[in-house]
Amino acid sequence: MKPIFITIKNSLDLIIIPDSEAHLDGHVAITASYSIYRNRHQTGDLLIRRESKLHLEKKNDPDYMGTIFFESPQESLSYIADGSQRLSVFEIQELVEKIINYRNTPSLW
Repeated sequence: MKPIFITIKNSLDLIIIPDSEAHLDGHVAITASYSIYRNRHQTGDLLIRRESKLHLEKKNDPDYMGTIFFESPQESLSYIADGSQRLSVFEIQELVEKIINYRNTPSLW
């Protein structure tokens, strides 16, 4: 999937970088994770570097705001705020709604 550009209600422009991973250890589980960055409308080179980062790597990017993880088939989610900036509970709720809408609408991909 390509990066998702989202603006949430408080005029916070975000870049969401999706990543999926399948686990087949006797149970089918799909983890879809989304790295969250503040969008300051930087150049394409910076976006390419962000896309190439693994979730296991420490992110030193000052615009990094954490990662949202969706687990299937249980359909649980978690937000890890391991960046220099954090989203509020209300921002997380709105962002999750927008990501779910994006995931459920393949024409947006």
